[in-house]
Amino acid sequence: MIEKLKKVISSDLVKVFSFTGLSTIIKLVTSYVSVKVVAAIIGPSGIALIGQLQNFSSIFTTLGAGGINNGVVKYVSEYKDNETELQKYIRNGFKITVFLSFFFGLFLIVSSSYLSKWILLDTQYNYVFIYFGVSLFLLSINNYFLSILNGFKEFKKFVVINIITSVVGLLFTVTLVLLFHLKGALIATVTYQSVILFITVFFLRKTPWFTSKVLWGKWNKDIIRKYLSYSFMALVSAATVPVSQLLVRGFLIKKYSMDSAGYWEGMNRISGLYLLFVTTSFSVYYLPRLSEIKTEALLKHEIIKTYKIITPIIAGSLILIFLLKNLVINILFTKEFYPMKDLFFWQLLGDFFKIMSWILAFVMVAKSMFKIYIITEILFSTLFVGLSVLFINNFGVIGATQSYCLNYFLYFLVMLFLFRNLLLKNHS
Repeated sequence: MIEKLKKVISSDLVKVFSFTGLSTIIKLVTSYVSVKVVAAIIGPSGIALIGQLQNFSSIFTTLGAGGINNGVVKYVSEYKDNETELQKYIRNGFKITVFLSFFFGLFLIVSSSYLSKWILLDTQYNYVFIYFGVSLFLLSINNYFLSILNGFKEFKKFVVINIITSVVGLLFTVTLVLLFHLKGALIATVTYQSVILFITVFFLRKTPWFTSKVLWGKWNKDIIRKYLSYSFMALVSAATVPVSQLLVRGFLIKKYSMDSAGYWEGMNRISGLYLLFVTTSFSVYYLPRLSEIKTEALLKHEIIKTYKIITPIIAGSLILIFLLKNLVINILFTKEFYPMKDLFFWQLLGDFFKIMSWILAFVMVAKSMFKIYIITEILFSTLFVGLSVLFINNFGVIGATQSYCLNYFLYFLVMLFLFRNLLLKNHS
């Protein structure tokens, strides 16, 4: 038993959990303070608007990056020992990011009034989309550089930059919210990441690949084609998950009220806080690791090992959050948000199935299984909207979390079915 425990503790995944732990804890604390301040000042209806804007901004953040960031992690990880090939991938990825972020930033500025009416239900917020258009270029370049760091497994720089991002994001958001209330919260949502580029450049200035010769040069059609499959996967995710949340939140607003949508958004915020541990560790360790693996036997071993480590940690954490839900609401929000207590059980159970399915879904990203990835993303995002409308009509606001739980349970079953041969086959 002791030997098994030592083996688990010494595993790379646990090391990354520990290594990124400080970054994630700081992110949690800064996110908590930010959510608390925003919730106290703008209330449930303001939180609902912020949720709408965040879903929209995540779509354009993906578009501005060309959807290639996961591809960058994969190919840098794969070719880090082959300088000639590596430079081709870095160069072409950078050019894609520069051109697309400029194009979509310009689109946001030109379409600001229309987008304000469509997303935030009022043309008075058009300035938010102008700010977003200007900042999109900077934040896209920053995310691209971070993807390269991730591919090289330069965890220390990656973690330090993420810590600085969290602290700057907190200061930026709290200052703007205190000064301008809802207006400040909306502007902070779409701009705070852009200022981090200058900090990232400072950390990268002496790295061998951070030169104009490496970053800029001729297009390579073969590499563009390879990145394209990742673009399709990322763009489908960008056009499905956030859009499905936009539609469900819009339905809640229409069916009940802005406050009801705010309770559901508050529940999503709580999920987002604890899911940070998983998404950070998966992005920093799991995706590059899966990309490196060449044999099915090693791939199966990595997946099983991850399940053994992650499952008890996640199950225990979610049970604890459920038991302490009153305290969680008091800490994160205000008494205005007490009606969201009823949403915890189904949301947390849904999050469990979500994480269990992610462990397998990441294999599709790492191994460029873009067709099946796109089909499952579209299918389950559409199913989520359909189930939400059905459940909300029959059970009220809680129906949004019930549909979320059922949707991810079915998604998990499909992932098990898709990878059944890999998981059940004897590779010895």
